[in-house]
Amino acid sequence: MFTCLTHSPEETAALAELVGQRVHEGTVICLEGDLGAGKTLFVQSFARTLGVEGEVTSPTFNLMNIYEGICPIYHFDLYRLESEQELEEIGFYEYTDEPEGIVLIEWADKFPDSLPEDYVRICISRGEGEETLRTITFSSVGEAYQAFVKELSEIVYLGD
Repeated sequence: MFTCLTHSPEETAALAELVGQRVHEGTVICLEGDLGAGKTLFVQSFARTLGVEGEVTSPTFNLMNIYEGICPIYHFDLYRLESEQELEEIGFYEYTDEPEGIVLIEWADKFPDSLPEDYVRICISRGEGEETLRTITFSSVGEAYQAFVKELSEIVYLGD
């Protein structure tokens, strides 16, 4: 686990690009944070890095968007869901249990018991005193992505 600070939307976008440059197909990334914290901005920059053209938006009303880039990106937004049963109805587990491409889940903390055994957890929170300050914490849940999170921590701190 590691934590870093960004001081602007541009810095948050640059961090997402670093993650996108190093991510592997089959990765599940769960994003947590309050409304307006920067989850969708993170996804947009991440997706652009992976060659997605066109508009990248939060699928709050669609619940899932699929973007084509270097590999498919499946972007879920669980904000409007009321129960875990709805995850079954939208085919959530078909994408997260054995992911092909990359899966990004906003508001993942809403249904923690429904998440896969292994995923990268990214928590974005607003900093105090500075409107654009964000504290971003990366961690690996399960064992599959521990090396990936360690690699990210070394890149972020070295500034490469």
